Amino acid sequence: MTQEKQRQPTTQRFQGRGGHMGRGPMAMMPGEKAKNFSGTIKNLVRYLGAYKGTIIFVSLLAIASTVFTILGPRILGRATDELFTGVLARFAGAGDINFNKIGEIILWLAGLYLLSSLFAYFQGYVMAGVSMKLTYRLRDDINAKIHKLPFQFFDKTTHGEVLSRITNDVDTVSQSLNQSLMQLITSAASILGITIMMFTISWLMTLVTMLILPLSAVLVSIIVKKSQKHFVGQQEYLGHVNGHVEEMFAAHIIVRSFNGEQASLDTFSKYNDKLYQSAWKANFLSGLIMPVTGFIGNLAYVAICILGGYFTVNGSMTVGGIQAFLQYVRQFTHPIAQLANVSNVLQQTAAAAERVFEFLAEEEETPEVSDVFTMTAGDRVEGNVRFEHVSFGYIPEKTVVNNFSVQVNSGQRVAIVGHTGAGKTTIVKLLMRFYDVNAGEIAVDGHDIRMFKRDDLRSMFGMVLQDTWLFNGTIADNIRYGRLNATDDDVVSAAKAAQADHFVRTLPDGYNMTLNEEADNISQGQKQLLTIARAILADPEILILDEATSNVDTRTEVMIQTAMSNLMKGRTSFVIAHRLSTIRNADLILVMRHGDIVEQGKHEQLLAQNGFYAELYNSQF
Repeated sequence: MTQEKQRQPTTQRFQGRGGHMGRGPMAMMPGEKAKNFSGTIKNLVRYLGAYKGTIIFVSLLAIASTVFTILGPRILGRATDELFTGVLARFAGAGDINFNKIGEIILWLAGLYLLSSLFAYFQGYVMAGVSMKLTYRLRDDINAKIHKLPFQFFDKTTHGEVLSRITNDVDTVSQSLNQSLMQLITSAASILGITIMMFTISWLMTLVTMLILPLSAVLVSIIVKKSQKHFVGQQEYLGHVNGHVEEMFAAHIIVRSFNGEQASLDTFSKYNDKLYQSAWKANFLSGLIMPVTGFIGNLAYVAICILGGYFTVNGSMTVGGIQAFLQYVRQFTHPIAQLANVSNVLQQTAAAAERVFEFLAEEEETPEVSDVFTMTAGDRVEGNVRFEHVSFGYIPEKTVVNNFSVQVNSGQRVAIVGHTGAGKTTIVKLLMRFYDVNAGEIAVDGHDIRMFKRDDLRSMFGMVLQDTWLFNGTIADNIRYGRLNATDDDVVSAAKAAQADHFVRTLPDGYNMTLNEEADNISQGQKQLLTIARAILADPEILILDEATSNVDTRTEVMIQTAMSNLMKGRTSFVIAHRLSTIRNADLILVMRHGDIVEQGKHEQLLAQNGFYAELYNSQF
């Protein structure tokens, strides 16, 4: 079996009309909780394990920066004491202010703050690199996962939901980790360092400060609890708004044709009003955290001022000590508020990461069997296809194809006809192993298709579908997608064979004209011709044509039929058609009804039987 040049898709092109990524995202908002917080954090830590050394280094930088900042008030307090002592000595006539000593202290202080700023800068720089590497890795894993998922997954999952995982959720994880991880370390280090420094100044005033913390924690927890439900509502209605806008934009021609603008506006207003109500309540309540903690901090500040003044008067503390302690008190509530905020951000991170990891944990396509039939350069595909007692249902208990059996010989043109829903397209999906049969066997050249690697199996086929798929790129690139290493002459030859060359040359820039994202700057029939040219260029061993001429006029259809006849010579071809006039020359016509082959034979034979096929054919004329 000769394996033709393999045609690999490029991920950057999965954005055109009909691709799985044509839907808009639903943003992840703060406040959504993970169902399994601890398990998700463990998975996230496992992902971050690849950057363990870098994270340890960044943590040391963060701690060093925090320590230098914490030492600042104590050193400044020494300068204050030196100044205060000098002033008293001047008034007493016993000395003067030692400006050299004060200047030396100030220089030390400036050096500490400079080092702290440098460490903070390098910490942010390195951590940004870590978060971007994590983002790259997650997106790369998700993209690889998309190509491994079975079609059943996309049957039950919206395209927007898949896109949301690779955009919003990954961005949320990256941004929140970049902000919260270092904030968690610096806040914890700040609380510990400030507490130690406060104890070294006055253990009694430190205990007074600590007594106010439970009040702050209780108030913050109440606020967070009340805001959570509004954040969840904000997330829900943001999804509704995004989904509605996306749906209306995608179908704006239909909406305007049926005068549905007002109904669309009414629905949007309803969703938008709910979003507004949830959003302002959520953000108002969460915005109370900093004022509340600030108010509690001010209470502590007042208490310390009164107590510190008393200690200064009785000589048990210096003015510089009081100044340093007051600075520490002012700083103390800030990292506590940061930790409260980080706890909320971590919930958001875990919720987004959980959605990503759930996607990565989805069951993949059935693994390749161990004794897989491997195609080599010397192998040649004959194109003999056998369906033997095949049964299948998208839902196992609801069978779509029942006990389907047929032998197709190499080079035969096989037409599959029947009413909508009879199972025609399902047969093609089974043949290309988009789905595996529930029972029976499909074989190519005597080999069960489950014994082929999926890439090898699908490389034998060329498809032209009723739903055209073209990506944002030039016309030449869209045709060349059938064989990526094809020359420009090959592309033009394929276009001529598909009767597309004439109209392409009438377009601005011809083959170099760029199709827009929806490929709607050419007609539906022209798009169909380009997909046919792509299949011709692919030069496959087995052809699958699913209503391939449904979007072209009758005259062009005749020309395409001629081109297709030449293309199908010597190749096994499966043609799904509703217009029975297009398959009168087929070698074998399979007539399907409710998943069963009820008749088979050539056109004249089936008409002579005056059965179901004759009924279908005569109804069209």
